Amino acid sequence: MSSGRVSRHARTRMIAAVATVCALSAAPVAPQAVAADTPPYFETYRPQIHFTPQKNWMNDPNGLLYYKGEYHLFYQYNPDGNSWGDMSWGHAVSKDLVHWKELPLALSHDDEEMVFSGSAIVDWNNTTGFGTEENPPMVAIYTSAYKNGGKQAQSLAYSTDRGRTWTKYQGNPVLDIGSTEFRDPKVQWYAPTKSWLMTVSLSTEHKVRFYSSKNLKDWDLLSEFGPAGATGGVWECPDLFPLAVDGDPHNIKWVLVVNINPGGIAGGSAAQYFIGDFDGKKFTAEDKGTYTPPTGTVVQDFEGTNFGTWTTTGTAFGDGPATGALVGQGTVDGFDGKGLANSFHSGDGTTGTLTSPAFTVDSPYLNFKVGGGRHPHEPGTVLVQGPPPAGAVLADFEGGAYGDWTKTGDAFGTAPATGTLPNQQEVSGFLGSGLVNTYLNGDSTTGTLTSPEFTIDKNHINFLIGGGHHPTSAADPTALELLVDGQVVRSATGDDAEALNWASWDVSDLTGKKAQIRIVDENTGGWGHINVDHIVLSDTRAQPVSKETSVNLIVDGQVVRRATGSNSETLDWASFDLRPYAGKKARIQVVDMNTAGWGHILTDRFTAADQPAKSVVQRADWADYGKDYYAAVSWEDAPGGKRYMIGWMNNWDYGGAIPTSPWRGAQSAPREMALRTINGRIRLTSKPVSSLESLRQGRPTTAADVAVKSTTKSLIGPAAKGRALDIEAAFSLEDADRFGLKVRTGAGGEETVIGYDTTTQELYVDRTRSGAVDFNSSFPGVQRAPLQAKDGKVKLRILVDWSSVEVFGGSGEAVITDQIFPDPASQGVQVFAENGSVKLDRASVWPLDSYRD
Repeated sequence: MSSGRVSRHARTRMIAAVATVCALSAAPVAPQAVAADTPPYFETYRPQIHFTPQKNWMNDPNGLLYYKGEYHLFYQYNPDGNSWGDMSWGHAVSKDLVHWKELPLALSHDDEEMVFSGSAIVDWNNTTGFGTEENPPMVAIYTSAYKNGGKQAQSLAYSTDRGRTWTKYQGNPVLDIGSTEFRDPKVQWYAPTKSWLMTVSLSTEHKVRFYSSKNLKDWDLLSEFGPAGATGGVWECPDLFPLAVDGDPHNIKWVLVVNINPGGIAGGSAAQYFIGDFDGKKFTAEDKGTYTPPTGTVVQDFEGTNFGTWTTTGTAFGDGPATGALVGQGTVDGFDGKGLANSFHSGDGTTGTLTSPAFTVDSPYLNFKVGGGRHPHEPGTVLVQGPPPAGAVLADFEGGAYGDWTKTGDAFGTAPATGTLPNQQEVSGFLGSGLVNTYLNGDSTTGTLTSPEFTIDKNHINFLIGGGHHPTSAADPTALELLVDGQVVRSATGDDAEALNWASWDVSDLTGKKAQIRIVDENTGGWGHINVDHIVLSDTRAQPVSKETSVNLIVDGQVVRRATGSNSETLDWASFDLRPYAGKKARIQVVDMNTAGWGHILTDRFTAADQPAKSVVQRADWADYGKDYYAAVSWEDAPGGKRYMIGWMNNWDYGGAIPTSPWRGAQSAPREMALRTINGRIRLTSKPVSSLESLRQGRPTTAADVAVKSTTKSLIGPAAKGRALDIEAAFSLEDADRFGLKVRTGAGGEETVIGYDTTTQELYVDRTRSGAVDFNSSFPGVQRAPLQAKDGKVKLRILVDWSSVEVFGGSGEAVITDQIFPDPASQGVQVFAENGSVKLDRASVWPLDSYRD
């Protein structure tokens, strides 16, 4: 089960906390903005062609099987709320993989266990004895996540009424190795040995194990696979299945899907795969050979006794290159030669920079190796804290009292704190001698603290904030809120760190309004507290201090490229595209401003080259290159031997913060999978299931032979707009650098850009201006997938929904799935070309109906 257990959930939160700017959001994107009279399934961001439960939290798809005319979709579900917790199995069925009917809860958590991810089968021969030969049982094989001690083991439940009611097996668990990281069994019938085959994950070891059983109750270990491919996060939700290559039934290969979090190709969660052979006992991946990076001119290899012409500040990098691991550090590997830059001097508590001399950019790429912490540079941050912004101080929490602020509950005590409270990690970054700190008696206390009313007469409200990352949209927030007319119009939260940092709200549109500040702590779990200080009305925006561990390229005083490690002591290749900066002066700056976990950076062998180096992650194979396709698994026993796959359309980097209510979480469109030989390599490809076309409404709006040169233009026709669309398009390459379509365009310049970059031969989705993007710093961005044009043409299939896009490029080898949260009024579709011309050979646009009757 993906990101299900507390240990990994905490790890996910820690990784998401790389942001140096606290998560900020305006009221229109918050779930509270849903009108009370909005009918179910028509809320602002409710998907219309993707399955969502009517309410509450959903993540991984589970137990996918076909039986008696029904496709079953079970899924990780919290029956008790809109955030992760109380994991159980929800249930829905469909006759066509498109029109879904939500059924009652299938498998519930109880006092002893949560029900984590797994699979389900029809026990046709009644090997378990749970049914009869006339009425074979459906059997679910799931991970029991035991609440006492956190052990994970594999268990059974069965149904004899087509999955409508379930009974947990009294002999559970049936496979227990005493591990807390052993989960997500995928079980299938393996005909050659007439036995059941289980594929299951040893998550933190980056391994998949294979077991065999005759009765689903007694299991024998067959083999292990891994570590291999991308290993930057835990391995979860594995799946193993055979497919014919290019449709040839005499050429069968096996596909092993291994979902990973974090460490995916677009950051955070993703689904990677391996192609190989399975002999009934062991999976052997195809040998992809040894990677040799592009050659070039080495500009710094850290092989000297000092840094040469590179200059340092602070103490993090020491007096010269390191020769490997430093005192207190784990094994460091992946660097070249004897030396590297390593900022772990005196541990993670030190900070500093390492900067190259200025140089003129005269190479297309800068390749280098990087490792260490995953704390990227955030725009708008500064390396050195300046004085606090000038303005009207609303509260500085000095003087030993809350003054005329109104308090409820017991989290805030009788007066402001003076620093760190008992049993708390060190609190830093506040001004003076007082601050709000709700760690009173630990995370168990709750309450609110509300300011008197004031008039907004300046452009910004600045404040220092730290503590837990539980935004206003969460079920149990730890948040700072701005109230106008009693409604939350701005909010902010900490980043699971005790250090306070500056954050700011732009309130220029609220000038003259009466307002209040409210500090809320409703959380009694981990990081269930908030730290706040120095709230000030100002015409100057406060700049937060950087918490990065990053390699940056600086041009004209601005960071234009950045790269980090992946919370690993192993260095890997990274590359900066220098072509936009040819002829300009630049500097390389290695920055460590982080003193928390993984607060260091490793780097080596900066090389100017004509081609980019590729990291292990880039060299791995991915079922989807977007940010929002995880826990992907496939259906068993589908008619016609088809292999259909579905994934959770979300990402653990921000999954709990997306602005939806009363549900949170959606499944991707089901996809038909195939193996195809593309440019000499066998690739796993996917396309939307054909039954999705049943949602198309009427005749499409079409365009043909449209010449586009360095401009953006709307597609003509009444149907070429909408919140849910199915688009097919084909382009002929000419000389444009980039071209494609923009969807959900409209209000305030909103757009989601779906393009092709001819200079890099990549499909991309840019959601930086797609609507609500500010609820988490890792949400906005550009996702890219390698895609070579075929015969000078690029073909696209695009599914647009109320809060997502799924883009299938070429023959389905390049797929990008991304959530978006646009204004409902943003419904336009445009075609564009940049720096040259392209021809839109044809485009067809269908509005899509909802799958619900």
